[in-house]
Amino acid sequence: MDYDGGAYRLLVNAPDTNFWSTPHKNFADVRMEVDSGKIGGPDENRIGLICRYTGSDYYFFMITSDGFYGLGIFSGGKAQLLGQNEMQADANIKTGLAVNHIRADCVGDTLTLYINGFQAASAKDSTLGSGDVGLLAGTFSQTGVDVIFDNFVVLKP
Repeated sequence: MDYDGGAYRLLVNAPDTNFWSTPHKNFADVRMEVDSGKIGGPDENRIGLICRYTGSDYYFFMITSDGFYGLGIFSGGKAQLLGQNEMQADANIKTGLAVNHIRADCVGDTLTLYINGFQAASAKDSTLGSGDVGLLAGTFSQTGVDVIFDNFVVLKP
């Protein structure tokens, strides 16, 4: 994890692992946006945003470079999707090495994911009320996920 060529880069070389980076702040309601893209590794990956990170638990908003998305909570050492049983395909996701604009809103108990300007998912959950925000990259079975993030902003909704 480090800045590289004007963007923030996360490289994940372990299977079934998520890495994240946070600015060590505390927010309740936020709107986050970032431009992100894969620069190497498998298309089956995890790229996204997190909110209300408490040091162990967080909400996640992610896409994959092969065209899927998920919105959920990581709590008690376990990830669970919210409002969906499995990752869903979305034609608005640019696949492969393309850059996608991801937006995530954490407002009250409503969590909403936008991909390239289009709402992809929304769910309600009141488990986490506040916490840090951040960037997330991860692997499934294949390692070598190499992702860049640029233009990360956190706004008051």
